[in-house]
Formats: sequence, structure tokens, C-alpha cells
Amino acid sequence: MNVLLWIVQVLLAVAFGMAGLMKATQPKEKLAEKLPWVQDYAAGTVRFIGVVELLGAIGLILPAVTGIAPILIPIAATGLALTMVLAAVVHIRRKEPSGVAFNAVLFVLAVFVAWGRFGPYGW
Repeated sequence: MNVLLWIVQVLLAVAFGMAGLMKATQPKEKLAEKLPWVQDYAAGTVRFIGVVELLGAIGLILPAVTGIAPILIPIAATGLALTMVLAAVVHIRRKEPSGVAFNAVLFVLAVFVAWGRFGPYGW
């Protein structure tokens, strides 16, 4: 189970890291081509979301690799799950069911990591 948790942690870290980096570094106009929802928010809000995703991705891996404060792993997973709930709300409001489905998958994976690392397979 520990190996499965690590696989999911790495997959989530890659997904959120890439998405976060994109949102934190690209101009809003360029992002709007791929992510139409950014038009509803200020550029600073989109950058903030990107930074939150980047920090969450780092929080899924770095504490375990360094051995420093591994309790941050399930906290990061919980934060990313909450982020996906909020993202799903945006997609529901915009009537984008495919976005909700994608958020739901990431939510389930993040909750799985949080459960495993807070519970029976924590450090």
C-alpha cells in the first residue's frame, strides 16, 4: 500500500506541479486559450491558484524525501482536495461537466493520499 500511495503522490505532484507552474507563470490571456474559466477571475487570483497548486505539489513529495515534517504530506493532500472541491464549484457554475469529472478524479486521489498518510501508512 505504501508503494501505491507513493505512486499516487508522484502522479498528483506532477499534475498539480505542471498546472500550478503554468498558472503562476503564463499571462492570463494565454491561459484563457486553454482554460476559459480564467476570464472570470483577476490575474492575481489565477496566479494565487497556481502558487497554491505548486506548494501542494511540493508538499506531497519534499517532506518525505527530506524527512523533515512528513506530517505536511497529508496536510498538502487535504489542501489539494479542497482546491478540487472549489474548482468543481467553478466548473458546475460554468456548466462544464468534463471539468467537474477531472476535478473529481483528482479529489479522490488526493483524499486517498490524505487518508493513507494520516492513517495507517503515515510516518
